[in-house]
Amino acid sequence: MLMYMSSSQPQTGSTPLHSVSVAGVVVREDGRVLTIRRADNGTWEPPGGVLELDETPEDGVRREVFEETGIKVRVDRLTGVYKNMSRGVVAMVFRCHPESGHERLSDESTAVEWLTGEEVSGRMGDVYAVRVLDALRDGGPQVRSHDGRKLIA
Repeated sequence: MLMYMSSSQPQTGSTPLHSVSVAGVVVREDGRVLTIRRADNGTWEPPGGVLELDETPEDGVRREVFEETGIKVRVDRLTGVYKNMSRGVVAMVFRCHPESGHERLSDESTAVEWLTGEEVSGRMGDVYAVRVLDALRDGGPQVRSHDGRKLIA
């Protein structure tokens, strides 16, 4: 489940609090990527959500992907860190590959599909498509910021 804190979020002293989320870019052998259409707003995204206080980022990715899609994954590597500057949400994105399970819908997803990179670019907004495309590239993790709609240069 992906949740956002308002820009008037609570602060401890002078340190603002951030929400941390995780997402999995699950890539099949044929190169297609696991995606969901979110139930709350209808947007296409890689599966993911808020990291729980008592779990590692990798455990959070495995849990979120399974909860939203029915697919169990192995986490391969961190591919990017993305900050929504207007909401204080920091998202860590991991490249994964499927291990078992079958696609299914959840309370959080109205569709689960395996898309090509080209289909990702056509269906997802910029701030989510870039996460998937970064994960499909070789190389180290990317660090990017956005305002919720557009990347900030």
